[in-house]
Amino acid sequence: MTTVPPTGVANPPPIATGWAERAPVAEAMYNPALIACLLSAAAETHVRTVSAGLPVALSFIVVPMTLHRGTRQALTSGASRTHLKTWVERNPFACVGFPVRAQGLVPMVRQGLRFGLRHDVLSLSGDALHPRSKLPARIPDHPELEDALRISRLLGRWLAKTSTATVFAVMGVTP
Repeated sequence: MTTVPPTGVANPPPIATGWAERAPVAEAMYNPALIACLLSAAAETHVRTVSAGLPVALSFIVVPMTLHRGTRQALTSGASRTHLKTWVERNPFACVGFPVRAQGLVPMVRQGLRFGLRHDVLSLSGDALHPRSKLPARIPDHPELEDALRISRLLGRWLAKTSTATVFAVMGVTP
């Protein structure tokens, strides 16, 4: 509901931030356990690619790219045969609004990191994330979750081949 004060300028309702106030879809997509699993999948392929953990700062790139349906759909079509910079050049729309999305997801990514560290899904060594437990190979009956995990793994591999500073520059954000 929008309220109109005596000045005539409409004020939008406050944004709901508590778990009880979130819509079920948002609650599912921004669930700290899901975010921890996405980060674990990205960290796993990052470690496999370069034998080093995923820099924590890149968590704030992985999650918004994975959870945004339009970006995820663009990443599913032939992206595995390219690199981040090339993909962004071919899909410039992917960066439109990305800084705002990334900034908006910072609290959720932090919650996911805390959840993952607390529940042994992730471990932290210096400033790098490592997967701790093996994720299920298949998420039953939910293709959107399977896509999200697959995209997280792709991003883990891509980000292993690009410096953190370059990733942030290509995506138009600052750490």
